[in-house]
Amino acid sequence: MSIIKYITYVVALLLALVLALIGVLSVTRDTPVKNVLAEGDKDGPPSVSDALFPRSIELYTGTHIDPGNKVEALLNGNGTYPPLWKDLAQAEHTITVQMYYSQPGAVADSMAKYLEMKARAHVRVLLLLDAFGSQPLKPEWLQGLQKAGVEAVWLRPLRWYTLNKAAQRSHVRAIVIDGRIGYTGGFGLADYWLGDGHHEDQWRESNVRFEGPTVAALQAAFAAGWAEATGELLTGDLFFPQAGFAQRGDMQAGLMHSVPSTGSTPAERMLALSIAGAHRTLYITNSYFVPGENFLQLLLNAAKHGVDVRILTVSKKTDVKTTWYAGRTYYDKLLSGGVKVYEYKPTMMHAKTMVVDGIWSQIGSMNFDNRSLAFNNESLLLVLDKRFGAKMDSTFMDDIKYSEEIKLDTFRKRPLTGRVIEWGAQKLRRVL
Repeated sequence: MSIIKYITYVVALLLALVLALIGVLSVTRDTPVKNVLAEGDKDGPPSVSDALFPRSIELYTGTHIDPGNKVEALLNGNGTYPPLWKDLAQAEHTITVQMYYSQPGAVADSMAKYLEMKARAHVRVLLLLDAFGSQPLKPEWLQGLQKAGVEAVWLRPLRWYTLNKAAQRSHVRAIVIDGRIGYTGGFGLADYWLGDGHHEDQWRESNVRFEGPTVAALQAAFAAGWAEATGELLTGDLFFPQAGFAQRGDMQAGLMHSVPSTGSTPAERMLALSIAGAHRTLYITNSYFVPGENFLQLLLNAAKHGVDVRILTVSKKTDVKTTWYAGRTYYDKLLSGGVKVYEYKPTMMHAKTMVVDGIWSQIGSMNFDNRSLAFNNESLLLVLDKRFGAKMDSTFMDDIKYSEEIKLDTFRKRPLTGRVIEWGAQKLRRVL
């Protein structure tokens, strides 16, 4: 072998190793925020009841907290699908739908029925489906929609030349009717979202319906995904009517559309500010709770300063056991630090909510894990309102009636096999 060929092989090998390293690092990056500082302020970071807090959220996440909204929490399928079907049936001009997870069944067929009906009635209907989460749908389901006039497209289809982006999914749930009514949350088009959330195969879920100025932000989140998938950027009165900006209630709310970046993300900054802003209570409900060391310390710091910190997450009835095992590796430190932890027993707990001091609430698609904070596009409604916060507190307290509180002494006696599995799962934390 000539020296030139040898050098060529060495360079090619080194290049392959560098590219492999870049690929590994790109899908295992973590969120960098470790603490929230308030230099020169003896009271620390602004509390959620401080006027500076919503301003900080706007500055650090780009989420505008607007007055004049009407917000309704929708629990489980029983509380979500009936009003959604009714609103879709009454659409007059536009329907935009973005979904992450979908599979064949009654819910998907109901959605298709309403979308096809309105498309045939000359309502412009746009459907955006994540190509990874919604791939179980059958081709004929989509073809039926398109035949009726629904503009249905895939977002981020998986191709060999896009494998470098495969880890970056759009986890957004966004439905907007006539630019006036918005829905987001953790739901999708699958039949286990039907029911009351208290029985097997009826997932516990929290969603939200809202009207007012913040609906335009949800429409803009959809428009961003639509532009990525089709090259068309939607503007104008059809999708952003003046009536959609009118005040419909008296609640302050904002729609956070978190998009991944190479550094800290809007999702990470919002979550850190919210935890640091707690002075009395911090109630977190999350299906995939794998906080990492940085957010673990933020939670422990809150508890150390007298905040009643409670975590409600899944039990062994989760749909992703690896994530459950990884999350349990943090229980010992949380419990030792005064944080209360509960596991929901009846069925899969899929809700993603937080309520701080009974005034600052969050409902959406964002999980408390590295994937949501660092990699996914997420949609999350933020509400600054005492009455809504009181309802969120009440819902949390009702959920823990159906949950098992994890006690430190008992937890430390769990079998060795479980500990080993937890240890292994935790090593995958960044990619779960």
